Amino acid sequence: MEWLIMEQWSPYAVGIGIGVLSWITFLLSDKPIGCSTAFTRTSGMIEKLFRGNSVTEKAYYKKFTPVIDWEWMLVFGILIGAFISAKSSGQFQLTWIPSKWSEAFGNTPILRLVTAFVGGIAMGIGARWAGGCTSGHGISGTLQLAVSSWLASICFFIGGIITAGLLFRFF
Repeated sequence: MEWLIMEQWSPYAVGIGIGVLSWITFLLSDKPIGCSTAFTRTSGMIEKLFRGNSVTEKAYYKKFTPVIDWEWMLVFGILIGAFISAKSSGQFQLTWIPSKWSEAFGNTPILRLVTAFVGGIAMGIGARWAGGCTSGHGISGTLQLAVSSWLASICFFIGGIITAGLLFRFF
């Protein structure tokens, strides 16, 4: 079981694991793997704390009911699994500013937090606008050979390469 504490796993083994997880997900729930809907449901649960049950009357939350479901638990499991993996491999560390960011933009935590917050909002809007996130389109959609998911995945990669190049001055 030493492979469980390795710093890096084989991408082939991870790919096979994600494929098997996708099969099980389709078998048990007849739904694809995705994460962005869990964040939508969470926003509804937070709004429900302040506005009460009137939130469930909104058309958006009728489609995406603000409840804890299996997708929400998947995201929770990803967080817990990442933490366990980092701890068991000896790689866990709390870092406000990664070294690559510090080299490019300096040591200002405010700039890092604002950029992460704005980027997170942009990604959330994009995921909802595209009808799914990188896991929904990139894993489940491509698995089903959905043309829209293949197009979205190609755009994810192109956008990521361009953004990284601009941010870290690779171009």
